[in-house]
Amino acid sequence: MNNLLLKDSIETNKKIRFERAIFISWYCSLGDCTYCYMSTQKNLISNPSKAKRSMASILAEAYICKKLGWKLGNLAAGYGSYTHESILELVKNVHGVTKEKLWLNIGVLPEKTIAALAPYLEGLYGAVETTNEEIHKKTAPNKPIAPIERMYKICDKYNLKKAMTFIVGMGETIKDFDSLNNFIIKNKIDKIVFYALNPIKGTMFEHSNGPKIDYYLEWIKKTRENFPNIDIVAGPWVNRVGRLSSMLNAGANAVTKFPAIKLFNTAHARSIEEEINKAGFEFEGTFTEVPNLDFNEIENSDLNGGLKKQIIAKVKEYLKIMDKPNF
Repeated sequence: MNNLLLKDSIETNKKIRFERAIFISWYCSLGDCTYCYMSTQKNLISNPSKAKRSMASILAEAYICKKLGWKLGNLAAGYGSYTHESILELVKNVHGVTKEKLWLNIGVLPEKTIAALAPYLEGLYGAVETTNEEIHKKTAPNKPIAPIERMYKICDKYNLKKAMTFIVGMGETIKDFDSLNNFIIKNKIDKIVFYALNPIKGTMFEHSNGPKIDYYLEWIKKTRENFPNIDIVAGPWVNRVGRLSSMLNAGANAVTKFPAIKLFNTAHARSIEEEINKAGFEFEGTFTEVPNLDFNEIENSDLNGGLKKQIIAKVKEYLKIMDKPNF
């Protein structure tokens, strides 16, 4: 399949979106996945509740996403970070700010919680990471795939979409694509995020260089060829943004895994916009222009007065980070 056919098969066709994953906690009750930053933090967190972000900071970030034309990719946290009541409160508030249904990526959830959240959700993520069974046992020993698949079946019951994450570079080979192919078909996956392994200090991969770019691109290309209508999100990290046009030509229709607030209007941010244009697409949103905000939406919302003030203060903090001299 040539690049023109690949582009025609992408649902968004002309526009490429940025999906901002908003991390809502740095705690994970499992904390033993051998590639994950949270595995290096678990023993340092004596009180998991203190690893949660404030409601105001999360809602402020969601508001900025909306105003800059970014999609809220998902609310993300480790397993066991939130209770049924606390995640329901948070999701309702985020939905109130964005006015859009959202994706959730906080581990395997019970049906009771899924049923309560369903009116506010587009879908749920399963942190699959790899479909090579032997590698999965080594890299995520206490996060088996079977419970994720059971959660997917519950999603069908509540008409929720299903997404999965896949990390390229943990020891699999392209021959493992068949197992990914079968997994997508079996579970009727709507969306897949391809991350390129980012070696993290303190994990078993800290001395790895991550996957070669052509190998990473091959996973995206084969997935697009086999699934013309699936939503493919590229999560390459900062060191690979210069090859984003290749990822889009391979079949990705969105990008994530970029610290867009911290690196707003930097050379990295401008490179992403240039790469999207280079591939013949239009960027949906901006990484370079700070908007003027009057905060009327927040002030006129149903949130309580104290929280509104905290959100506006947080938004102003983030805008100061973004509105800095170019470099």
